[in-house]
Formats: sequence, structure tokens, C-alpha cells
Amino acid sequence: MEELEILEGSIELPKGFLASGIFAGIKKSKKDIALIYSEKVANAAAVFTTNKVKAAPVLLDMKRIEKGIAQAIIINSGNANACTGEKGFEDAVNMAKKVSQLLKIDEENVLVCSTGVIGVPLPMEKVLKGIEAAAENLSTEGGYQAAEAIMTTDTFLKGVTAKFVIEGKIVTMTGFAKGSGMIHPNMATMLSFILTDANITKVALNKAFKETVDKTYNMISVDGDMSTNDTAIILANGEAQNKTIEEGTHEFDVFYKALEYVNKTLAKLIVKDGEGATKFMEVNVINAKTEKDARLAAKSIVNSNLVKTAIFGEDANWGRILAAVGYSGADFDASRVDIYLKSMKGEIKVCENGGYIFFDEALAKEILKEKEITVTVDMKAGEYSATSWGCDLSYDYVKINGSYRT
Repeated sequence: MEELEILEGSIELPKGFLASGIFAGIKKSKKDIALIYSEKVANAAAVFTTNKVKAAPVLLDMKRIEKGIAQAIIINSGNANACTGEKGFEDAVNMAKKVSQLLKIDEENVLVCSTGVIGVPLPMEKVLKGIEAAAENLSTEGGYQAAEAIMTTDTFLKGVTAKFVIEGKIVTMTGFAKGSGMIHPNMATMLSFILTDANITKVALNKAFKETVDKTYNMISVDGDMSTNDTAIILANGEAQNKTIEEGTHEFDVFYKALEYVNKTLAKLIVKDGEGATKFMEVNVINAKTEKDARLAAKSIVNSNLVKTAIFGEDANWGRILAAVGYSGADFDASRVDIYLKSMKGEIKVCENGGYIFFDEALAKEILKEKEITVTVDMKAGEYSATSWGCDLSYDYVKINGSYRT
């Protein structure tokens, strides 16, 4: 097989993993409890929301992930268990305890995630019965059901599987995620779970995961709201029995490439499913002085409501793009910046050296009518680049929409 094989839309569980997704009654009719289980203790890493208001499961997981191992993840949707005080934290602990009893594993190796309405206590009787059903339904084919059970306002399931070879051993990596509204850089309003049978050290896993999260989930934006529950977790159980992957090796580079691709795919799917969105926008900042400058500029553009509404209105208002770069904190010379717009209808330069250039406005309009738009900002200051992803938003959505979901 090729060095990296991608199975779009697939949720093929790697060796040694089981999963399930069931309906417990937290939501009115859809699946709302998911369980992920590794038959052996796995190395683990995670990244969480930077919001100062953190949900109970986030606070619990932040402590448990410090040891770098986990064996199960229990997730509920329909209720965020956020802003629920001491009782909310106790409920998160009891969810983990129930899983540990049913699966006969160490309670400290169970992570908990919740997503849904903020400020409402969990219906624990339903949750605990649901966990029992989820444990009974664990299977090697349960990935799709688990992915379905974590959805809230999502309109489609988000998953991807990658396969690659490490010294003759086929390694599988599968990810699935949820996210639609309250999407903002520094984690979107999202839950993401990456499972792999790769044999990799804790240090190497942690490094690869945090770096790729920074390049993917932390580079997307829909509506500018940052959630209380954002969590991304990776488990690596070593069941592929490849030689242990360590930092600074070719094998690490192969693993890193696969992980970055999986996270990028899920991040882009989250943006495409953004509440109120009609267009997908990719922003490439090129030739920046530093990587930090490129990232600051790219994130600022996708998070600008003025840019979002211009894309929605199919208006080639490049001044909004340049203004977003200007307040991003990036170090650049505005008098050197070029801006391009591109879609399946073609590509057009709309700004040259930070100022006006004649361009065919009719062509620009046609380009912006497409569902997927690429904005390229050439800073002509160095050799660094960064990419971010966002979507359009109507003015009315930005003005009046209120969201209390995570």
C-alpha cells in the first residue's frame, strides 16, 4: 500500500478498539450516549478549551490526562454538564465510575465528555442506564454509531480513516468529531476523538497531537463563540505492533502526516457544517515574516464578521480582508500585500501592494458565487505560510443569533 491511504467518510476502528452509540433519552429521539473502549490501556493526549468557563468533564479530564494514559471515553450529547457546580463535577465522576465498573477497568483511565445545552443538570438516571446499554453494545463496528451519538446541531456525520505502514506493519488511524455552532479559533465548539493502533511513545504522541491540533482545529472559525466543552482526545494502544515510534524519526514523520491529515479533514468538515453557513472559505497567508505572523493573519481573516458577511454577499471587498490582517497583531508592511480570490470559476487579484488595482468585478462576483472560496494573502515579507478555514455568515445571523449549545 502507499505510505498514506485515506478513506474519506470511513470510521473503521483500529485493532483493539470497540465503540457504541445508543439512545438514552437525554435527547428526544436521537442517539445521545457514545462509548469508546480500548481493550488494553492506551497512551493518550488531549487538548481542551481555553475558555475560563470550563464544563465539569473538561476539568475532570484535564487532571486525568496528565498521566498520559486512558482506556475508555464516555460521551453524552444533549447536555453539556457546564455551569452545573459541584453536582455537575460529581455527575462526571459518576459517569466514569459506572464505565469502570461495567468494563472492569481503572476509573482513573476513563475520560468523560459532554456536549449540548449549558446550565442544565444531567438526567443521571437516564445517563447511567444509557451507559449500561452502551457497554452492552460495544463492537468493532460501532464507530459510526458512536459518531452519530455525539452530534448536536450537526447536519451530517464527520469521520475519516487513514492507513499507513510503519516498518511493514499496517497502522490504522480513525477520527470522528462533532461541531457546527459556537466555532472559534483556539478550539472550535467541538469534540474530536482520534483512535489509532500505532505503537508510539507518550512524548511523541503528545507532541504530534498538540502541534497538529494547533494547525487544524485552532485555525477554524464559524461564528466567533468559544465553547465551554471543547475537547480533542487521541488514544494509541499499540496493537499494530509496529516498532515504537519516537520523535525525530522517519516513522514519526509518517505518523505526524497522517494525524495532521485526519485532524485537518475533521476541522474542515466542522466548518462546512457551520450554523448559518452557505460558503466554505479557505484562507492562505503566504510569504510571511514568521510562522506566527502567518497564523495570526490567517486566523484574523476567518474570524472577521465583516469578511464573513462580504463572502456571503458575494462582494469582493478586499479592504475588509486587509483590515483584518491589520488588527491581527502580525508584523507586516501593508504597502506590499497582494490579495487573490479563487474558486472553480477562476482566480483574480483584487489588491496589489496594499492598494487599488483594476479588476473585473463581474468575474470576481462569479468567483464568489461558488460554494468553496479560497482567499490568498501574499505578504511578500518572508517564507512562512499558514492556512485557516471558515465560512460566510449572513448579517442577520451575526446580528441576532444567540447560541447556548456546545
